[in-house]
Amino acid sequence: MTRRRKIILGSAAVVVLALVAGAVARKKRAAVIEVQVGKVGRQDLAAVVTASGEIRPRHFVNIGSQAFGKILAIEVSEGDVVRQGQVLLRMEAVQPEAEVEGQRALVQSGEAEVQAAEANQRTAEAELARARADFERAQLEWERAQQLFRGGLIPQSENDLRKSSFESAQASVDLAAARVRQAAAEQDRSRSQLQQARAGLQRLQDVLQKTVYTSPIDGVVTSLPVHVGEQMVPGIQNSPGSFLMTVADMSEVTAEVRVDESDVVEVRPGQPAEVTIDAYPDSVYRGSVAEIGTTAILRSTGQSSTQLTTGSQEAKDFKVVVTLTKPPARVRPGLSATARITTATRTKALNIPLQALAIRRKPDIEAAEEAASKGWAEKEGAEKQKSGREKAAEDKVAAGAGDAGKATPAVSAATDTPTANPPGKQELQGVFVVQDGRAHFRPVKTGITGVTDIEVTDGLTEGESIVTGSYKVLRELKHLTAVRPEKAEAKKATP
Repeated sequence: MTRRRKIILGSAAVVVLALVAGAVARKKRAAVIEVQVGKVGRQDLAAVVTASGEIRPRHFVNIGSQAFGKILAIEVSEGDVVRQGQVLLRMEAVQPEAEVEGQRALVQSGEAEVQAAEANQRTAEAELARARADFERAQLEWERAQQLFRGGLIPQSENDLRKSSFESAQASVDLAAARVRQAAAEQDRSRSQLQQARAGLQRLQDVLQKTVYTSPIDGVVTSLPVHVGEQMVPGIQNSPGSFLMTVADMSEVTAEVRVDESDVVEVRPGQPAEVTIDAYPDSVYRGSVAEIGTTAILRSTGQSSTQLTTGSQEAKDFKVVVTLTKPPARVRPGLSATARITTATRTKALNIPLQALAIRRKPDIEAAEEAASKGWAEKEGAEKQKSGREKAAEDKVAAGAGDAGKATPAVSAATDTPTANPPGKQELQGVFVVQDGRAHFRPVKTGITGVTDIEVTDGLTEGESIVTGSYKVLRELKHLTAVRPEKAEAKKATP
């Protein structure tokens, strides 16, 4: 073989070797997945429940019509500050005033009858006292006459006359006692009639008083939809009466929000909250949870679930009242508001990004570990066989390329393991920890959830590297897959 031919064959062998080495490198790079990597760290966490609603005063009164009539005067305007007992509105009261005057006359007549009955009773009692005196005198004369008659000092006629006078006096006492009882009964009747007349007067005065409406509390007139001259009607049975106005105590303002049924279980009275009002977007007002509703509210209709006759599967909310510590001076009821309630806090908690959490099936993890064990054993045997060969000749190069190709399935066996589907899912929550260039799925236990991070209570230690993205990679990443961190340029290019 000439020297030139040897040079050509040597050059060709070098080219083939370079091509094979490049192909092997490309295969290895293709089998390694680029991932976003982060460190397990510590920071303060706060679990927050966000809900929307509206501003409401803590105490307010809706004033409705209590009598039939026409509005004669409205003494206040919407937005006025009023005091308890201040006159707000007047309605016509011609008929109630007339009925009150007539009933007062009946009361006066009843009082006169009571006085007359009392005078009659005093007269009857006086007559009873006189009759008793006459009876005592007649009794003494009758007893003396009996003694004289037995002594033969008076005749029979005189004795009979004294006896008749005694019996007449006794009858007079009985008659006077009966008149006293009759006078007492008449007095009781007149007093009962007077009491009835006074009760009727009180009722009519109440009706008359209801034509003048006063403020039941100190507050602000927040709603006044009526006008002078309108006819008002009271509530009848299940029909509400005419609405007149609302007086609200704005010294204590609340945000009434609706919290999702899955979050309300974490809310407790007294928990701190931050409230933002749409009308004041640049301000945040602090408060605390004051009340938690116990009845679910249908999200679509706003009705209570207890009003339904059948069950409902639609989403439900619960009312939560947050009392504002320092509300705005000119806040108005009905303004839209959003409350952020802090339900739990942790200081320097071990945490990871929320997106790092993944769910995997236990059979898949076990299958990946088994396949990886086989792949690593095959790779170790191939590398030992390859180390004793010569790579100088072309046939040796091809053999080396073949051995290198045999090492590739070790990675694919770990990454492309078919998913087992045994009966009964055994799902695990965990993260992918980066160790020795591979993503190891490790189950973890979690605590409270912050805005972007979640607390880890077991399974990780501070400083470990974990896979944090991307979402597409995490969704398909498998246990023991070969990975490498993304380059800085790639991270900047990722939207």
